[in-house]
Amino acid sequence: MSDAQPPAERATSRSAPGYSRSGKGLLMDRAQERRLIRRAAAGDKQAAEACIRAHQQSLYAYMLRLSGRPDVAEDIVQEAFVRVLTSLDRFDDRYRFSTWLFTIARRLYVNACQKHKPVYESDVVGGWHSSADGPESPVIDAEVHENTRDSLQAALLRLPEDQREVVILFHQQDWPIALIAQHMGMPEGTVKSHLHRGRRRLRALLEASERDAARVEEAWR
Repeated sequence: MSDAQPPAERATSRSAPGYSRSGKGLLMDRAQERRLIRRAAAGDKQAAEACIRAHQQSLYAYMLRLSGRPDVAEDIVQEAFVRVLTSLDRFDDRYRFSTWLFTIARRLYVNACQKHKPVYESDVVGGWHSSADGPESPVIDAEVHENTRDSLQAALLRLPEDQREVVILFHQQDWPIALIAQHMGMPEGTVKSHLHRGRRRLRALLEASERDAARVEEAWR
């Protein structure tokens, strides 16, 4: 479930000394993270930049999968980092910085959805209807093929919101069930249920998307 890097990430792709890069950002242990945050809170700009590099890619990927819109994802990521970097003195280092950051980003996204709900729903969801919902024709089939080019993203956007977020955090971000439960404010059993139902629904949607693609290819032969 890989995603393109946000523009700012490409501009700051060099790893800071003492940190290793993974496909989801920079990796650091808890002691390194605490030292970095203390320096950033004290006004160290390099430490603040390192905090951004360490989590920007994974946060952008999370928000992109959650929203389905690069512009929304980029706006939320930027605002989340502004909120975090101006509130570092209130960070409780008993917890992971990434958990705090993702929680703030999630709240910003929920607030944005509530404020712009009609626009988001029409822009994101409106294009994902199956061709079975209307008259069958090569033109409609071609539109389905175009809209479902990223079939995984299309399927994710058709999941209920809680199921979508659990699937993204578990499979894309590698978060354990306990951390997802803490992040989303729900029992672990509920998280497991959302994960099970979300994966089952995702599988069905992807299989349906493959059938749609096969019908498009047949129409154009």
